[in-house]
Amino acid sequence: MTVSYTYNRPQRVSPDTRSKVLETAAALGYAGPDPSARSLRYGATQTLGVVLGEHLTYAFDDPQAVLFLAGVAEVCAERGYGLLIVPTGTGDDDRDRVAAAAVDAYVVWTTTDDDPVLAAACDTRRPVVIHGGPDRTGTTLVSIDNRGAARAVGAEVFATARRPAVLSFPLDRQRATFVRAGVDPDAVAYPVTRDRLAGYRDAAQDLGIDWSQVPVGVCRTSDEADARTVMRHLLAAVPDLDAVAAMSDQLALGALREAPGPLRVSGWDDSNVAGEHNLTTVAQSLREQGAACATAALGDAVPDHRDAWRLVRRASTGGPA
Repeated sequence: MTVSYTYNRPQRVSPDTRSKVLETAAALGYAGPDPSARSLRYGATQTLGVVLGEHLTYAFDDPQAVLFLAGVAEVCAERGYGLLIVPTGTGDDDRDRVAAAAVDAYVVWTTTDDDPVLAAACDTRRPVVIHGGPDRTGTTLVSIDNRGAARAVGAEVFATARRPAVLSFPLDRQRATFVRAGVDPDAVAYPVTRDRLAGYRDAAQDLGIDWSQVPVGVCRTSDEADARTVMRHLLAAVPDLDAVAAMSDQLALGALREAPGPLRVSGWDDSNVAGEHNLTTVAQSLREQGAACATAALGDAVPDHRDAWRLVRRASTGGPA
């Protein structure tokens, strides 16, 4: 009992007694109670899991992922929780890796409707909060109104366009890159991509633009280099391209750097890149959304984030510099 109190309730033993126990433990090579055994006893690990759906390096390389995880980490630090990043998309053992994670709840980075790791997390019967989508029964969704925001920024970038295009996130977990006109949003597996494409289509139709003639360049990632490659294919298919709605500021920057002449461009996220290059963009706070996901996963109610975005007009679409 004295040893147990020394490690688990040190306030219940005197400093001298605690010192003697720790000295004896060190002499015996005893490191203290096993953390996994302790979690079994109390039924909790005091750890929150983030299912990333990307290569682990994505958590440190992608600016928006960094902000999102910072929001999650902020809540974990306040609540005395650890944070476990569970990367997936690397093999057939993804589902087992998620199910075996020693966590009390999951935050799932935006994924597809049919992603098996989402089912794996839900099957554990632990709380699951999904960022961006899909909206699945028994889980909590934290997301802005991506369709409404895309309609607003699309109206801005397409306003005077004759040959507009879209630089898109991947459509499904295969992450194929290609250029195709008139992509049907309803056939897209990622809810965030689906909603943004639908919003851009709404904007085009509002302006009398035939969506079936609008080319969509699908990128594998949100990386500038990837965007530049796809942008070259877009320009080869449509040499007189004059407007591009991009699903991230990084993709928009890639479009700007490949453009041979004047080009109306919009981005998404209002990152530092957007300010530096005068990009019209959609402002949202991934850090606040990350914090909201963590708060919900740990059992608290969170406000509706659907309207937590705004259009920022800058020089890339003729707005103020």
